[in-house]
Amino acid sequence: MLSRREFAGIAVGALPLAARINSNVDGVRIGAQSYSFRDRPLDQAIQAYKDVGLGLCELSQGHVEHAGNGPGARDALRKWRLETPLDHFKAIRKMFDDAGVLLYAYNLSFNDSFTDEEIDRGFLMAKALGVKYITASSTLTAAKKVAPFAEKHRITVAMHGHSNITDPNQFAKPESFAAAMAMSKWFAVNLDIGHFWAAGYDPVEYLQQHHDRIVTLHIKDRKRPADGPNLPFGEGETPIKPVLQLLKKNRWKIPANIEYEYKGTDTVAEVRKCYEYMKGALA
Repeated sequence: MLSRREFAGIAVGALPLAARINSNVDGVRIGAQSYSFRDRPLDQAIQAYKDVGLGLCELSQGHVEHAGNGPGARDALRKWRLETPLDHFKAIRKMFDDAGVLLYAYNLSFNDSFTDEEIDRGFLMAKALGVKYITASSTLTAAKKVAPFAEKHRITVAMHGHSNITDPNQFAKPESFAAAMAMSKWFAVNLDIGHFWAAGYDPVEYLQQHHDRIVTLHIKDRKRPADGPNLPFGEGETPIKPVLQLLKKNRWKIPANIEYEYKGTDTVAEVRKCYEYMKGALA
C-alpha cells in the first residue's frame, strides 16, 4: 500500500506543495488513470487533468510508447523501448510537474512476449519517470519473469485484474493475486473494483483484508455477469461508495483512480462527472 509517509515523501520531493493540484476529498486521494484520456495525446491529456481538477496520475503506456501498427509493430515497439533515451521519460515527468499533477505510477503491462532486456528497461523507464510503482495488466507466467527484476530495481509491481475468470493465467480471481504476491514481496495489487465486482467478487471485503498490499484502486462501475458493460458511475452495481467510505474511515492512503471506459460524448466532461460522483459518495 502507498503509506502516508511514502506518499508525502513522493509528493513533497516531486512538487512544491503550493504548485500541486489538490484533488483529495476528505482525506481520500482521487486521481485518474491516463487511459481515461486515451482519445488525445499526452500534452492534451495533462491539460485534461488540469481542466477536471485532478492532481494525481497513473500514467498509461499508451500515452508514452510509439511504435505504430501493422506488420513488424511488435519488433518496432521492442526497439523503441530498448533504444529511447531515458531523458525522454525524465522530460515527461517534468511535463507533469510543471502542470501541478503528481505522477506516482507507470502502467506498463508486461506480457509473455517481453524479453528479459525489455523487462529490465521497463524498470529503468519507471525510475526515469520518478515513480516507485508500476501497474500491469499481466499474466501469472509473465509475472514469474518479472519478479527478479522487481527485486533488483526495488520497484513495486501492482497486478491489475480483469473479469476473465475462465483463463487461470489471467488476473481476475483473488487466488491469482495471491499467487503473484507469493512470488515476491515486490508484487502488489492494482484492484479494479469494477472488474473485480463483475468477476463475482466483493471489492469491499477484499480491500478490508488486503489493503496493505493494494497500491492503487481503479474506480469504474459495472454490472454482473463478467461480460457486462462499463456504465456511468451510479448506473451499475459496483459498490463505489462503500469502497470510498472505507478509505475515508480508515485513512488508507490508497489512490482511487478514475478509469473512464464507458461510452460518452465528451471525455473531459465525463471524467468530471465521475469525479463529482466520487465527491458526492464521500459526503
